[in-house]
Amino acid sequence: MDVTIKVRRFDPEVEDPAPYWQDFTVDLQDSATVLDALIKIREEVDGSLSLRCSCRSSICGSCAMRINGHACLACKTQVRQAIGPDNTITVEPAGVMPVVKDLVVDFEMFWDKIMAVEPYLQPEGPEPEAEYIASNESMLHLSGVTACIMCGACVSDCTVMEVDPTFLGPAALAKAYRFTADPRDGKSKERLRMLNEPTGMWDCTRCLECVQVCPKGVAPMDRIMALRDQAISAGFDKTYGARHAEAFSDLVEHSGWLDELRIVPKTVGVANVPALLHLAPEALRALTHGKLPPIIHKKIEDVQGFRKVFKNADEAPKE
Repeated sequence: MDVTIKVRRFDPEVEDPAPYWQDFTVDLQDSATVLDALIKIREEVDGSLSLRCSCRSSICGSCAMRINGHACLACKTQVRQAIGPDNTITVEPAGVMPVVKDLVVDFEMFWDKIMAVEPYLQPEGPEPEAEYIASNESMLHLSGVTACIMCGACVSDCTVMEVDPTFLGPAALAKAYRFTADPRDGKSKERLRMLNEPTGMWDCTRCLECVQVCPKGVAPMDRIMALRDQAISAGFDKTYGARHAEAFSDLVEHSGWLDELRIVPKTVGVANVPALLHLAPEALRALTHGKLPPIIHKKIEDVQGFRKVFKNADEAPKE
């Protein structure tokens, strides 16, 4: 079948380099992957096309790129599944990270974030005679996190890192959870203290992009949410992020839906006058545009039944 691959290209060696789009039409077998198509283009049509690939088996993570607007492994993405109604597939380099050439990006920022997390267990107490023992259940739980192949897909599509490169990022935070959730580690509280700082776990906006694009089901956002629970349980509950999470939960449990007018003062603290004054212009704009939430917040009809959901969640065993 004939398929048009629309590639976003970039050549830093030309005068006034700027990204541009180039279309390639290739004849592919029904079983072909997007990586097969790109390799065919490079080998038979345009040898200057630059891309990374290695294992071609969804193991190494080298071929992560944006396909039809979302990060994917090109070797794992079937052409027949990605093709649009006009027989076209759009291919771009991974996002957030600077482009070196065509579909190749510079991973230095990615690895800097990963290395910011101490990459080893730090047990406490006397060293055992044989080995540190962990339960089968805990290791099965951690196997989901250790499945990460460092492809960078989650970082590519992270909406926070797109605007704030100081954010630690989903890959590094998922890696951090691998240690804080390990029963053999004795430094979890110290790790959580560091991750609780600005640019850490509370900067995630829960957009779910990293969960959707991860080719190995690591679900980084879920690990970040678990880190937040761990931090609050460890006593790190004074940051705006922790206070917001607690306030959100309390308000929804009380009335069955969010009281938007009170979420801000409960988050920053009613006694924090400077912070409230700083937010006053935004509140004024909401008022003048008819967006101010109602002053009288009514409960939903079956609020008692709704509160049982919270009660059951509180009583459920934690991971």
